[in-house]
Order: sequence, then structure tokens, then C-alpha cells
Amino acid sequence: MIIYGVAILATCTLSGLYLGSLLGEIIGVDANVGGVGIAMLLLLTAVHYLPNELSSTSISSKGVLFWNAMYIPIVVAMAAKQNVIAALDGGLLALLAGTLAVVVSFALVPIISKMIKREDSE
Repeated sequence: MIIYGVAILATCTLSGLYLGSLLGEIIGVDANVGGVGIAMLLLLTAVHYLPNELSSTSISSKGVLFWNAMYIPIVVAMAAKQNVIAALDGGLLALLAGTLAVVVSFALVPIISKMIKREDSE
């Protein structure tokens, strides 16, 4: 069933977040350190060691594939929200640094696009 794939993903996510928080406590940081990365590693390990249950033809794999497509945008949105809250708490300099980084990134998009087009044409 699709729900088994989602259950495996949820288990990996919750385990990764718990281990990330535990790692943060161990090193003395009041934050989750690498929880999302740990969750993804656990998911890759689960997919590797459960080939019959999560083969590309099984129904369970559809749950994992669905959340795989949704996982990265959700995590990016959560991280962006945390960055904005931290910037507001950090004061004017943090807001200025964040704004400058966004402006520079937007300015570099056309430059990088032209560089890629030149490499493709060669």
C-alpha cells in the first residue's frame, strides 16, 4: 500500500529530527543539527535494505516517491521561515545581509545563464 511508503518516510523523518536534536545537545548547540540530512540518509538506507517492499513496481514505493517530490520544497520553506525570523531578531544588519544576498543572487542568474548557453553551444 501507498501508506507503507509514507509510514517509512515519516519514521525516517521523525528519527532524523530526534537524532539531529540529540546531536545538537551533545555538541552544546540549542538547535537541530543535521536532522533533515540524517532523515534522508535513513530513508536511503531503508530503501536500500527493503528492496522487495520498495521496488519501483511496488505500491509502497509510490508513497515514498510522492513525499520525495514534496520533501525538498517543504524543508526549504521551513528553513526560509526560520531564517526570516532569525533575521528579524538579529536586527538591521542581519536584514541588510539577507537582502544583499538575495539581490546579488538575482543579479547573477542572467550571467550564469549566459555562461551555460555558451558552454552548451561549444
